[in-house]
Amino acid sequence: MKPSTSSSPAVLDLFLILLAFFPFSSSYMLPPSIVGSTIEHRNHTAISSFRVVNRRNLIQCPDANPHLRINVSSKNSPLSHDEFVNVTVSGVFHPSDGDWVAMISPSDSNVRSCLLNKIQYVQTGDLSELPLLCHYPVKAQYVSNDPNYLECNKQERKKYNNTASEVATCSGTVSFHVINIRTDIEFVFFAGGFETPCILTRSGPMKFSNPNQPLHGHVSSTDSAATSMRLTWVSGSKKPQEVRYGDGRTLTSTTTTFSRDDMCTSILPSPAKDFGWHDPGFIHSAVMTGLRPSTAYSYRYGSDSVGWSDKIQFRTPPAGGSDELKFLAFGDMGKAPLDPSAEHYIQPGSLSVIKAMTDEVESGNVDSIFHIGDISYATGFLVEWDFFLHLISPLASQVSYMTAIGNHERDYINSGSVYGTPDSGGECGVAYETYFPMPTSAKDKPWYSIEQGPVHFTVISTEHDWAENSEQYKWMERDISSVDRSKTPWLVFAGHRPMYSSTDGLFGTDDKFTKAVEPLLVQYKVDMVLCGHVHNYERTCSVYDSNCLAMPSKDRNGIDTYDHSNFSAPLHAVIGMAGFSLDNFSQPRRWSLVRISEFGYLRGHATMEDINLEFVNSNTRQVQDSFRITKGQK
Repeated sequence: MKPSTSSSPAVLDLFLILLAFFPFSSSYMLPPSIVGSTIEHRNHTAISSFRVVNRRNLIQCPDANPHLRINVSSKNSPLSHDEFVNVTVSGVFHPSDGDWVAMISPSDSNVRSCLLNKIQYVQTGDLSELPLLCHYPVKAQYVSNDPNYLECNKQERKKYNNTASEVATCSGTVSFHVINIRTDIEFVFFAGGFETPCILTRSGPMKFSNPNQPLHGHVSSTDSAATSMRLTWVSGSKKPQEVRYGDGRTLTSTTTTFSRDDMCTSILPSPAKDFGWHDPGFIHSAVMTGLRPSTAYSYRYGSDSVGWSDKIQFRTPPAGGSDELKFLAFGDMGKAPLDPSAEHYIQPGSLSVIKAMTDEVESGNVDSIFHIGDISYATGFLVEWDFFLHLISPLASQVSYMTAIGNHERDYINSGSVYGTPDSGGECGVAYETYFPMPTSAKDKPWYSIEQGPVHFTVISTEHDWAENSEQYKWMERDISSVDRSKTPWLVFAGHRPMYSSTDGLFGTDDKFTKAVEPLLVQYKVDMVLCGHVHNYERTCSVYDSNCLAMPSKDRNGIDTYDHSNFSAPLHAVIGMAGFSLDNFSQPRRWSLVRISEFGYLRGHATMEDINLEFVNSNTRQVQDSFRITKGQK
């Protein structure tokens, strides 16, 4: 997603500290200076009532209601992984559209005022006198999601103050989608909406039946030979587990994790270090070897002590230099809840995109996937990584799921990223690199290349130094200059931030990045640049220095065709339309050929002769743009 500002880290810290000491007349309204300050705060925490709910002053609820109850019904007790539970509040005298239920984890989190911590919460952009919650709710729903609640259609008669008199009470039920996040959870009933909340009652803690359960297995390529694949999964247990694959082969996992101490912070504690922290459990990884390219295998992971996953079938990608590759590519996907809940960050298009791509994967027509930055949008609220991994499992468990780092995985004040914005919420790439180990040279150097079929993919980090003479720049030049174009004729360059975009704003493109890196792309005849960050789809001509050096021609089917037998410059495709709320376009630039603001993904089919590419609308499943790159006649 887009960064917030280019202000220096020291200035930003000073700005936030000064704001902490200026009270505002309302303890529950965002001050006008922050509401209007989209540059500083819009993309870090957004300005929505739920996203700053733990910045609110906890007021005293009215007199206690002895009949008030909250009941959680589940098909499984303790809770299983991936189920819907019904939460019923009953005994309510006066139902209000401001009544809501929050899912809290861990269950022993303090849901009362965190005193004397005001200065620690200024990064949210909300300067309430005191925060409400020491730990951020996983998700929340208004009870009015039950249409019977406000009308009191489910009425009960209750004794009033232990007398013969009776009063009518009301109830409502909302359904929450729950996955195994390893720690106990609790449901808390609030009045007053997200802006003036007070606690009415709470459930007891609820446990998961197997907090150590192995979950969220996803595979990725380790090299261009396609004879090995890395499997990564999450569990509540640190003891090594196993992957059993192929014809009875077994590997023991390595185990890692990260802690609150690994998270970045500034003078003010970051969300990841403070109210957004959630224990990630343990991340297991094992490299399955002895495989054949373009071949289907099955695997299970886990152990006898913690349980085993279902048997899953995956397919290795084609080896570099082979004749054909079918891939999907996109950026900025994230996740959305499967229930009507509010969550810290929701990417509304992600569900349709995941469903459409899952159908493609299950049809057997996909060899690999490339997710070009802004992966989960957890942004320092660590439990959201679990929900993201759960949603992509149908995709990422079956084909090679390759990623690039984005600003919402890496950027933070004084962290060494190029952009000193708080967009990662303090994660600083730690969570991303732990969940998605790519074939990189070292930690916090998230650039790599991989060859699949006739395509060489060079994947960079736009968040790390790319200036000439930087370590990454030198690696880029070595990598793209050494590609054997007789083996892999197609060279695709991928990184999160675009060089070209027709979307105005401070968050579109960085001229310094373009001027530093673009000459390499022309010098070494890069065919196509894939990027995200801007949330729409856009395709350019063969462009260099903002000028069209060549235009595609129409083939006999009317498809735009870029003939690179007489190469002039690469074409660029912005593909950040996979989930986050879509961006509009300003006036089209002269190099811009196609502009679509719809959710979807890019589908590619490469052979030794050409690459055919299509933008697929995930809601309609229709192809809305088609183009191809060819070398023409040699």
